[in-house]
Amino acid sequence: MALQQEIIQALGVKPQVDPHHEIRVSVDFLKAYLKTYPFIKSLVLGISGGQDSTLAGKLCQTAISELREETSDDAYQFIAVRLPFGVQFDEQDCQDAIGFIQPDQVLTVNIKSAVLASEEALREAGIELSDFIRGNEKARERMKAQYSIAGMTKGVVVGTDHAAEAVTGFFTKYGDGGTDINPLFRLNKRQGKLLLKTLGCPEHLYLKAPTADLEDNRPSLPDEVALGVTYENIDDYLEGKKLDSAISSIIEGWYTRTEHKRRPPITVFDDFWKK
Repeated sequence: MALQQEIIQALGVKPQVDPHHEIRVSVDFLKAYLKTYPFIKSLVLGISGGQDSTLAGKLCQTAISELREETSDDAYQFIAVRLPFGVQFDEQDCQDAIGFIQPDQVLTVNIKSAVLASEEALREAGIELSDFIRGNEKARERMKAQYSIAGMTKGVVVGTDHAAEAVTGFFTKYGDGGTDINPLFRLNKRQGKLLLKTLGCPEHLYLKAPTADLEDNRPSLPDEVALGVTYENIDDYLEGKKLDSAISSIIEGWYTRTEHKRRPPITVFDDFWKK
């Protein structure tokens, strides 16, 4: 099997989707998980103001609202978490996303002081963080806060990982990649946009240029600049379309180099470490 087909199969991407069906698949998936583990009462998700967290947030709130209606259990809650590093440049987008999602609760945890304290502790130990690694520190601090909230609310942390992110490994290991449940897995970027459009999301939230916005020296660096390929390229690849070999090589290079991010910790019983 060609590598492209192996990747498509591994990530579960369809060449075309029915947005109404995929919305229902994700909502029912979240509800089934909560019903399976009745001690879980909340879904916790960081809201960045971008496409992925906006979509995941809307799906979470829909699932929680339906569960409350079906079970008459008002303990079920969706908690949206704002996690700025100081003042976020696109704060209005975050507020617009929250307005669209209408979450049960909104909590704000400013991670700046925690990240700076961690950086200073490392500096005292003789480790000076680069700007890139400091960005990973931000992502991991955000996840740490979400798990603290989940721990105190009988909750689980929801991730925003999707196929276009997974294929490139474009997430921080044990940061935004460290979650309990990922309702967007199987969708590529354009399919996520289609779901948001179907849900009536404000257009500017899913048409904005995606950015991890982790680096201080390169604020709001577009994902596509960091990756060296466009999301249109990635989506075409994941839908089985033929691309220029140079573009395919970049995508497959990211996939191969970031394999460790998509696996649990390697043990002596795995063959991955022998490759």
